[in-house]
Amino acid sequence: MEWSACLDEYEKLVIRMTTPRVVIDNAVCPTATVVKVDSARKHGILLEAIQVLTDLNLSIKKAYISSDGRWFMDVFHVTDLNGNKLTDESVINYIEQSLGTIHYGRTNCYDGLTALELTGTDRVGLLSEVFAVLADLQCNVVEAKVWTHNGRIASLIYVKDCNSGSPIEDSQQIDRIEARLRNVLKGDNDIRSAKMTVSMAVKHTERRLHQMMFADRDYERKPILRPSADRDSPIVTVQNWAERGYSVVNVQCKDRTRLLFDVVCTLTDMEYIVFHATIYTVGDTACLEFYIRHTDGTPISSEPERQRVIHCLQAAVERRVSEGVRLELCTVDRQCLLADVTRTFRENGLNVTRAEISTTGDMALNVFYVTDAIGNPADPKLIDSVRQKIGWSNLKVKELPLIYDHKAEREEQAVGVGGAVLLSLASLVRRNLYNLGLIK
Repeated sequence: MEWSACLDEYEKLVIRMTTPRVVIDNAVCPTATVVKVDSARKHGILLEAIQVLTDLNLSIKKAYISSDGRWFMDVFHVTDLNGNKLTDESVINYIEQSLGTIHYGRTNCYDGLTALELTGTDRVGLLSEVFAVLADLQCNVVEAKVWTHNGRIASLIYVKDCNSGSPIEDSQQIDRIEARLRNVLKGDNDIRSAKMTVSMAVKHTERRLHQMMFADRDYERKPILRPSADRDSPIVTVQNWAERGYSVVNVQCKDRTRLLFDVVCTLTDMEYIVFHATIYTVGDTACLEFYIRHTDGTPISSEPERQRVIHCLQAAVERRVSEGVRLELCTVDRQCLLADVTRTFRENGLNVTRAEISTTGDMALNVFYVTDAIGNPADPKLIDSVRQKIGWSNLKVKELPLIYDHKAEREEQAVGVGGAVLLSLASLVRRNLYNLGLIK
């Protein structure tokens, strides 16, 4: 047999040996679909597996991760966002196919778009200025995600040329975009840390946002806006298990979608490998335990490093926590739409703490989380004023901050059990009518 033929057979054997084995079972657990993945161990492969599930907006209720030598076994208990098992065969087949090819890496498809990466000091109206500049430079925003944390902002914006519909590749135009946006980000006091880059590369948006925030060292900064008093901070502990050579990381916080992705993303980008892990939820609380080592096989070796891991994981959990009122904008897309909407927010003293911009066909589907200028829940009358200007049917209130629920609870305690029942019913009716735009 010729050497080249032997090499081909060897490569086929390696592929068969390293290709993950995926089993999806709906029978073993009464409340969730169980997804099992056996694969060769490789740095970042756990994150790739979790990314497949979270990109489908699946909720991971339990997970067990274990390694034996150079082999990984991952078990995930997943549901859809309504808490149901997965029954759609197309979704199940997609999961099997995607998890079976995670060794080859995965990327989001943003072909035909130019990616703009922005980081800097957050301030009221900053997003309005950014979108105004892009509109003036004939850039059409197709997709975007904006995160804020500890007074910092990170945004990944995908644009194309308004006239041609093509990605922006002209070097002079790119220079103009970079210069204008860098000046906006600098403002009056952020000359050193404001950053603006243009990229044609395809990236996973949310992982890149974590990387941008991490590089900006948001975990070391103090919040400028006052956080909600009702927000529970994540509890993170790190201890060494000397006998086994592991560092044991525990995270306890309120459960939410994509939580596991956010934590594992940060550990991976900090060059730690998860060898074993247990994740479970109790009510609305998530408990995550990881046994980790550096990529060189050593555990955490110093107190400053331990503190850094704690602060970075707390930041990873908090970045996606939604402060303020959730507003959903659904309307026909047009040039300057985002500039006009965010200018209305700014003129009414609303600060955007997080945003998700998307377009489907000729429709704009945008989500904004807004607070007042100092980080408190916005006055409902102010929200009404903004909705009236933008359009009652276009901009809808989809989620109120927890402080409104806590306020109702305090009212109930003040008036006793009998009055509490009446207040609770009245509060529920009032809230539903408000969300529907039937009362102000």
